[in-house]
Amino acid sequence: MRYRILIGVLMAALFCGQSVWAQFGRLKGQIDKVTKVTDKFKDIELTDEEEIKLGEDVSARVRAKYGVVQDPAIHRYVSLVGTVIAKKTSRSSLPYHFIVLDTDGVNAFAAPGGFVHITRGALALMKNEADLAGVLSHEIAHVTERHTIRAIQKGKVVQMSVSEANVSSNKALWDRLVDESYKVVFAGFGRADEIDADEHGVTVTAATGYAPQGLGEFLAALKARNTGADSKQGLFASHPETDERLQKIEDLIKTRNLSGGELDQPRLAANVKYQPVDQTKIAAVAEGTSGLAGGSESKDEQKKEGEEGGKKKSRFSLSKLTNPTATSGETKQSAAVTGSGGSRGVDREREAKGGSNPALVAVNLTDKDLEDFKRDGKLKS
Repeated sequence: MRYRILIGVLMAALFCGQSVWAQFGRLKGQIDKVTKVTDKFKDIELTDEEEIKLGEDVSARVRAKYGVVQDPAIHRYVSLVGTVIAKKTSRSSLPYHFIVLDTDGVNAFAAPGGFVHITRGALALMKNEADLAGVLSHEIAHVTERHTIRAIQKGKVVQMSVSEANVSSNKALWDRLVDESYKVVFAGFGRADEIDADEHGVTVTAATGYAPQGLGEFLAALKARNTGADSKQGLFASHPETDERLQKIEDLIKTRNLSGGELDQPRLAANVKYQPVDQTKIAAVAEGTSGLAGGSESKDEQKKEGEEGGKKKSRFSLSKLTNPTATSGETKQSAAVTGSGGSRGVDREREAKGGSNPALVAVNLTDKDLEDFKRDGKLKS
């Protein structure tokens, strides 16, 4: 691109006279300046240890917003389902944490490094364990495919100096990375990443021994819940159109001949006692009052992204290049992220009030615990 511009100006100079040469010199100087700035920075790259630490910091913010259900029994159950699934993934060695958030809002969040959050509101909406397995598999896929880090790399909102050995050595840069990672996790991933997580999630669900239709069943329940709402809420605020996802899931199951256990897995009813709260009756905090930003794209931008199949290009900004470690208030959210815009009003699912205790609930699972759980549920070893 740089050389095309230079050649174009050179041709103009040949036809228009000496005055263009001065313009050519100024333009070349500006291009050289931008090139030198971009050459000073590189994309964020994280080791597994740094990614886990990033997930810890992002999870702390999610838990502070919603609180954590202080019930060891429900955490143990969700962790058993999540762990047997995680063991079948490409990143089975990560120290996964499955956290039940204390809110009626229906949502789920996956932070880097294996921190998977699901709300009690989402658990209340599920009909069986296959539904839970499908949702957890989807969220785990965001972790295994490093969707948060890739979104930040794509948006180039946070970049390292070429002289820095690692991102964790620069506190300001690390804090910036945590800010932007939280925005990605909270606002939702782009269309392509959501479809990718569906595909990986359904495949791993079947490999674990669960009916792969569970995710589709839960998406259908979400669709029904959003019927009549003024705008998309919760998971729907950023996820692709449900009909498209349901069709893709159905096609995937057929073309790959995926199969697992019975869809009517009764074990969830014995462990989850929550009752769903009607969306219109959920107490919500006004968007933005928590001090944590949501999405900022307009409806036209989101429509364009959908038409381009999730291949939306990042916005280029000289300010991003010259100050890659600016505070979160100085730079807009990554273009790779889509979410609920302020023009659509309060998202009751996403901005639902939560509990006051953000403390993690410790869960210790042994190999025997996992084997017993798989045997009792007729899952695959």
